[in-house]
Amino acid sequence: MSDGLSGYGSASGGFPAVRPRRLRTTPAMRRMVAEHTLRPADLVLPAFVREGITEPVAISSMPGVVQHTLDSLRKAAADAAAAGVSGIMLFGVPEVKDAVGSAGTDPDGILQRALRAVRAEVGDDLVVMADTCLDEFTDHGHCGVLDARGRVDNDATLARYAEMAVAQAEAGAHMLGPSGMMDGQVGVIRAALDAAGYHDVSQLAYTAKYASAFYGPFREAVNSSLRGDRKTYQQDPANGREALRELALDLAEGADAVMVKPGMPYLDVLARVAEAVDVPVAAYQISGEYAMVEAAAERGWIERERAIDETLMAFKRAGADVILTYWATEAARRLAG
Repeated sequence: MSDGLSGYGSASGGFPAVRPRRLRTTPAMRRMVAEHTLRPADLVLPAFVREGITEPVAISSMPGVVQHTLDSLRKAAADAAAAGVSGIMLFGVPEVKDAVGSAGTDPDGILQRALRAVRAEVGDDLVVMADTCLDEFTDHGHCGVLDARGRVDNDATLARYAEMAVAQAEAGAHMLGPSGMMDGQVGVIRAALDAAGYHDVSQLAYTAKYASAFYGPFREAVNSSLRGDRKTYQQDPANGREALRELALDLAEGADAVMVKPGMPYLDVLARVAEAVDVPVAAYQISGEYAMVEAAAERGWIERERAIDETLMAFKRAGADVILTYWATEAARRLAG
């Protein structure tokens, strides 16, 4: 009768000769054999800046996150740089919206002013990124221009993205994040940047951005005017293989780095993308993921810092080189300490 260990490294007496626990015995041992390491430089801080306010405004569904003034944004950027964070992704919240998102391309619009302010504060110490999308600026809340039937017009939207990209580059963005999921957006933006002489401004393509239920707090953060949903342009959560098709298109159009969004619900997609490319891969830990951890921690149901760090390590393990997270500065300080 077999003891269940025969042929599997069993020592005399039936006890196991192979004991993986030997490599878990002390903190030093665990550090030595760790397969993945999280660094402050892996992190990017998403930040919101709102026009027409004189003090930061708390976002109720995202405890600890605010809509910044230009001054408080400058401080947040400086703090992130001091903590070793590598980048900051800016989202603008205008006072006035219209059907075509005019504030998004206005040289004096809130996002362009924010880009100039952050560059003046940190220079090249952070990679200053801009969300290249119209949803914060349109009165209907969609990521593009609507046609006569109320549908998002892909190609009319591309023309607006080209204008927006040049405006953001002129304002000082190092990297653009086209997040609208319009077909051809990366190629159109690349052509517009190159034609305007901004050959060094790069793109972090939102390659796989899903029509997720986890964006709710973000919509509060940007004072969203969304009517309807974004299922005709963001990806269906049922589809994983489709992300590889989007990936091939973005790379062919000149994407410098690629991203999967949301993060935790799509770790399988992140892993597939990371295995398929030789460009940097990012994951965006979005507002709903942040809010869930904060809410559970506030109720004492989980250990907050351990949970944060575990989620960030999950992205690294799945293949992310870069992680966008609202905990970026906090986590970077903890890692450095």
